[in-house]
Amino acid sequence: MFALVAGATWTLPNTLLGLIAGTAGILAGARPAWSRRDLSLVFVRYPWGPGGAMTLGNVILQTGIDLDVACTTYAHRAGLCVDPHIRIGDHERAHVYQYMALGPLFLPLYFACGGVSVRNRFERAADRYAMTGAGWWPWPVGALPGRRSD
Repeated sequence: MFALVAGATWTLPNTLLGLIAGTAGILAGARPAWSRRDLSLVFVRYPWGPGGAMTLGNVILQTGIDLDVACTTYAHRAGLCVDPHIRIGDHERAHVYQYMALGPLFLPLYFACGGVSVRNRFERAADRYAMTGAGWWPWPVGALPGRRSD
């Protein structure tokens, strides 16, 4: 429990961005709901964006009606593999964990790794977590960003 509270506190600046965006979405029809499973406040029917979901700290902005919808992985959409469909909430929960571990470092690292793309290690890790329930950390276990792992 301490780790969850510490992680939520560490990523609070990101969560505040999500709360601002989610609150703006309420004015256009979004509905907030707490998701204990996904450790986040979810704004469903979020009116802006290309579709799907986006995570900011412990806030998920979902354009659909809930997080239980199926979606394809980034690698599948890029034509690199034939992956099964994943639950979008599981993918976004991996990002919640990443935010809680990296706090205010998440967004700069995410964009330094390629932003929204199949090449981004954060997206690949989130897809892996959604498929297997493990492996949300974007670097090999024991490795730190910028260090070589043997």
